[in-house]
Amino acid sequence: MIADLLASRIRDVPDYPKPGIVFKDITPLLADPAAFRAMTGEFARQARVAGATKVVGLEARGFILAAPVAVEAEIGFIPVRKAGKLPGAVFAVSYALEYGEATLEIHQDSFQPGDRVLIVDDVLATGGTAAAAIEAIRQCGAEPVGVSVLMELGFLGGRDRLAAESPQLPVTALLTV
Repeated sequence: MIADLLASRIRDVPDYPKPGIVFKDITPLLADPAAFRAMTGEFARQARVAGATKVVGLEARGFILAAPVAVEAEIGFIPVRKAGKLPGAVFAVSYALEYGEATLEIHQDSFQPGDRVLIVDDVLATGGTAAAAIEAIRQCGAEPVGVSVLMELGFLGGRDRLAAESPQLPVTALLTV
């Protein structure tokens, strides 16, 4: 089963980046071609089922996951970056973090009218980053068609937040932690 394969390749790192946090390190999964291929294939399947014409990857680990998905699904890849990292005209969306605020940016010309966009990231936690990406995609005139993540930290309520803000948008996690 794909979930067992992927889970076996994710390493827990206690007390990182601060005491009490258990960081989910995906580098062992990325180093295993069979696991990386299985994950990429599943996300590409989700993109095809959703009729996606573009895949968005969220900075930074989402880039690593989303780019090969776009190649396999034969659709475009669009990076969503932290503030100040993209040249040219951007839409910016600010959102709350546990200890402050962050801003995501996307090029204003990232999409064509009618583009359908699958958002891919490594982790769904509180849902703030995904919600900001959804808003940025909509500002560009495209339609978000799903959020696909490797892991969902269910105890942080991200799925509920996204359901409240975008009730028709499917959220898929390959693993729930």
